[in-house]
Amino acid sequence: MMAREWQFPLPEKKHKKKYFGNLKIEVIDTGYCCHCAACASICPVEGITAGDAPIDFPNWIKECVDCGACIKVCPRWDYTPKNGLGEYTELVAARSKRFVGQDGAMVTEFTASALEMGIIERAIFVARDSNWRTKIVTVKSPEQLYDRKITGTKYSYADVLPALKEAVLKSEAVGFVGTPCMVTAVRKMQKAFKKFQRVKLSIGLFCTENFYHHQLYEFLLEKANADLRNAVKTDIKKGKFIVEMKDGSKVRIPVKDFEEIIPSGCKVCQDFTAVDSDVSIGSVGSANRFSTVMVRTEVAKQILDYIKEKDYAEFREPKLELVQKLCDHKIKIHPWPPKKKKEED
Repeated sequence: MMAREWQFPLPEKKHKKKYFGNLKIEVIDTGYCCHCAACASICPVEGITAGDAPIDFPNWIKECVDCGACIKVCPRWDYTPKNGLGEYTELVAARSKRFVGQDGAMVTEFTASALEMGIIERAIFVARDSNWRTKIVTVKSPEQLYDRKITGTKYSYADVLPALKEAVLKSEAVGFVGTPCMVTAVRKMQKAFKKFQRVKLSIGLFCTENFYHHQLYEFLLEKANADLRNAVKTDIKKGKFIVEMKDGSKVRIPVKDFEEIIPSGCKVCQDFTAVDSDVSIGSVGSANRFSTVMVRTEVAKQILDYIKEKDYAEFREPKLELVQKLCDHKIKIHPWPPKKKKEED
């Protein structure tokens, strides 16, 4: 991506340092960073690192070219939390008849249908390895989505947006699946850089928190002797983090017990339903093995209509009040501005 393609009005600096130095002070050092990795994906010198560790630019003083791109795309710069249900045009509970996924496999179904319709040429998905570490997969055909390591929820950070940058350089129409903060970051990227207008479908996941893989792995092993290498599924239901093991057993840990490993950036996020997405999908509000689907834009409506026309999914009525309850709960547990230590005590 050539530098001329991201020429835009530079954000105002708040400190007498390079732009990454400003980002470090205002977002990273404050603990507001959501680890969406937008800054890592857009950095022209590729000096910003993400992965299974906090965002960093080890040699920024020397290598940062002071372009301001990182601040331009950061969803936590001059941050005001998004929250609530957001705007939507249609609400359904659905279960794919073609795929098996986390719940109703509707993230998979939307992606597969978008590929069939030609709305997108490729999609960025988060898969996993045998240790449940996240890895990025580029999906170019619906057949790839029958791989169970590609579908399902991993509850760990993944470098989706750096992979998305590579995809928009290779394709005219790209889709991706991401958390609320990732979706908001992509909207900022689309406004700042023309190439990101090639992102034609943003599927947002219902989300309360995410984790660093190494911390989640160690926590589950220490607290419940649950080795993710022997897991087949992870889920969060009714306030419990559930790990289903290969032998059929299930480990259940109260979500509140995970407080010690919740990243600080998640603790200031109030967006449960990914309000900036084209379509939001999650289990809350639907019966077992179904997904709640919130259609927000015309492109998502076209895909849902196609799914109905092809009889690719079974439909029911969701319970919107349950989704609203989780939206309200996330606002309550993640107050903004964040409470200071004295206030918490």
